[in-house]
Amino acid sequence: MKKIFTACLTVLSVFSLSATTPQTDGIVYKDKTKRFTVVSDGLVRMEYAPDGKFNDAPSFIGYNRSYPKTDAKVTDDGKNVTITTSKLTLNYKKCNSPFSADNLTIVSAEGVKPFEWKPGTPQKMNLEGTTRTLDWWNGDELQWENREGEWCTRPGKLDPGVLARDGWTLIDDSRGFLLDDDPVIPWVKKRKSKKGAQDFYFIGYGSDYKGALKDFTTLSGKIPILPRYAFGYWWSRWWAYSEHEVRQLIDNFKSYDIPVEVLVIDMDWHYTDAEHGGWTGWTWNRRLFPEPEKFLNYLRDRNLKVTLNLHPASGIKKFEQAYPQIARENGVDPKTEKDIPWVSSDRTFINSVFDHILDPMTKEGVSFWWLDWQQSLYDSKMDSLSNTWWLNHTFFNKMKNTSDARPIIFHRWGGLGNHRYQLGFSGDSYTTWKTLEYMPYFTSTASNVGYGYWGHDIGGFRALPGDSIIDLELYTRFFQFGAYSPVMRTHSDKKVHLNKEPWNFDRETLNLIRDAVKLRYRNVPYIYSMARKTYDDGVSICRPMYYEYPETEEAYDYKGQYYFGDNMIVAPVVSPAVDGYSKIKVWLPEGKWYEESSGTLLDGNRVYERTMAMDEYPVYIKAGSVIPHHAASVDNLRSNSAPLSISVYPGGDGEFDLYEDFGDDDNYADNFAVTKIRSHREGNTLDITFEPRKGSYREMPSKRDVDVKIHATLQPEKVTVDGMPVEYTYSPEELAVVVDLGDYDCAKGKRINMVFPENADEADGTIGSMHRFVKAFGKLKDKYAELEVNEDFGTMSVIYEMLEYYPTESRERLSTFRDKFSRLKDIVAGQPMPESARKWFVKAVGL
Repeated sequence: MKKIFTACLTVLSVFSLSATTPQTDGIVYKDKTKRFTVVSDGLVRMEYAPDGKFNDAPSFIGYNRSYPKTDAKVTDDGKNVTITTSKLTLNYKKCNSPFSADNLTIVSAEGVKPFEWKPGTPQKMNLEGTTRTLDWWNGDELQWENREGEWCTRPGKLDPGVLARDGWTLIDDSRGFLLDDDPVIPWVKKRKSKKGAQDFYFIGYGSDYKGALKDFTTLSGKIPILPRYAFGYWWSRWWAYSEHEVRQLIDNFKSYDIPVEVLVIDMDWHYTDAEHGGWTGWTWNRRLFPEPEKFLNYLRDRNLKVTLNLHPASGIKKFEQAYPQIARENGVDPKTEKDIPWVSSDRTFINSVFDHILDPMTKEGVSFWWLDWQQSLYDSKMDSLSNTWWLNHTFFNKMKNTSDARPIIFHRWGGLGNHRYQLGFSGDSYTTWKTLEYMPYFTSTASNVGYGYWGHDIGGFRALPGDSIIDLELYTRFFQFGAYSPVMRTHSDKKVHLNKEPWNFDRETLNLIRDAVKLRYRNVPYIYSMARKTYDDGVSICRPMYYEYPETEEAYDYKGQYYFGDNMIVAPVVSPAVDGYSKIKVWLPEGKWYEESSGTLLDGNRVYERTMAMDEYPVYIKAGSVIPHHAASVDNLRSNSAPLSISVYPGGDGEFDLYEDFGDDDNYADNFAVTKIRSHREGNTLDITFEPRKGSYREMPSKRDVDVKIHATLQPEKVTVDGMPVEYTYSPEELAVVVDLGDYDCAKGKRINMVFPENADEADGTIGSMHRFVKAFGKLKDKYAELEVNEDFGTMSVIYEMLEYYPTESRERLSTFRDKFSRLKDIVAGQPMPESARKWFVKAVGL
């Protein structure tokens, strides 16, 4: 008899304000030995249980066991079962034997890029994922010294990812560990399946990579949003700082106007001498920190979060403060002074460590923990249990289920499913250009396993043999990359010459580092909104180009660039400059893209070679984008009411969903707010609309101090807000109009209307030309102090003042500047000065 079953499809939009999604176990067919579960339209679970006992417990990978209802259709004619969704069709020939090519086939649905799979079909074009650590990596190679003192090199290798150009992925979870129902830390347990049992997850997606990632996180759990403070700047250094030195460090950051959110204290917070265990330690070093609780209070008073480094592998030894309690709870008489070995899978032992060491320190003020496990890969008692994976799980869930703060743990990657413990540190790479060159590919490709929050050692951790100084250009470019990476964190080896405290460098380097950190803080509202999308959809902030253009070869070929959220493409500078400028090659996809450093609107579907000075960075913003920024004054990310600046870029219409929540609690699934901001251009008129904010969250401000900035444009003829004329300011350096909305009521929304003169856009690169000329002119007198400027040369140097003093003549002044810049070599040739100064100036402006 033919049977047909149909379920309902429920679609959730991004930032849906309702969490009441109908859930189901997804089981659509079951017989004595087989069970099929439709997790989503693109993901099917296939189980073979020889004894008829199927597994309903969560596993490390299959973390969720209830799913949104789908529109799956099941047909059973007695001999064959067919399961059809919008993405695939599964055909199963009934039998009591394991799944094989003889009884199981999955093909793509109509409209999906074709694929066909049977058990045993090899996947040929996996797009890679990530790896546990970059320790000893130099670019895409590992480089280390062996016991004979010889330096060895071999290619690095990333683990396979969830995505492949084949259009499908099979995840075999047949031997995967399970989890019990412990409400605090769901604990590991082995499967009790009969030999030969199969537990497969098939993801069919064709070229819909983003859909595949959402399907994967539907099964394996969402990627949690980091606390807002984690998107600020982290200071970390392996150095035996005393408390006094830490206080000086914090004062210096404040004096030099460099914001810091997170202070990382490496292993020297505890005793590290041989007598006290060396790398592993659990007791504050009171020689350096005489009153730890008072020290943590000092950090809290300065709005700093703090994390401490842990190397747990040596267990708990007799000299640790908590040794007696932990010994007794684990069956050891403290009088014996016997070491208590570290066993990650021992629930009693792990709970003792939390109860008597970590939880009391958390109450004193430690914000979260940096797990630095680099010893045995696997647990000493449970075969094949990854210490890295399991420690990440235990520490994260302990914080999630016992703390009011948003859970976060800093760690290495343990394998599939570890995206639920979202923040990683990539480890001890080398301080080389090769390392920097590899970082964009490594960071964006990790999105293929949902591991989108890598934090790197900015500048690299360890020097190659023979390197005795910091390459300031490399460090600066690494810092700029850090501003457009998931987490911005400095770190370095315990070497005198690797002191990266910014005030130890020359003024130019210090200023560039400060600028990079402030740029990061400026972008946090955009980054944080994208973090919500990562949570909802499983697509990380840094992601490969092929997510958007899966059928375009350039999207795979240009591995050194990536999307940074939905609206930006970043093509980091990864090679040293020649004559003050680094060259980059970037592929821009269809549409138009605004190069932020130069103010140029570029056509897509092209490859460009561009040059970048040290204070320029290759960021390309989708034409017409609306991007939320923090105001320049924001230097701390704790406030829910920090002033905002909304940027509107040239080239078309745009909209943005500005996401907000409390920032450091775990209630954001339901407690958040969204403000939709739209821009629309018609002729010479620009309309910008703030819709009334929707949603609510703890301590949500009713009003926000907001301004709107229109980039690359002449000054408007008229500006109104809610129909009333208002004043505006104009930034000559950015050719930007700024309208201050003041303290506006977020519940009521706002409408800004601007009328511009004809052809008011100035997105032709003039912004960059003015910047380069004025900067070079300011340095020219250091080369030739007797400079006496002629008319052409001198008036170009005061273009900003000309635009400020003569606003009605802006179009003419800019046109004149452009004309002169196009003839600059001739103008320089006519300017009295030594030939050496002329040559220097021409190079300084990039000609």
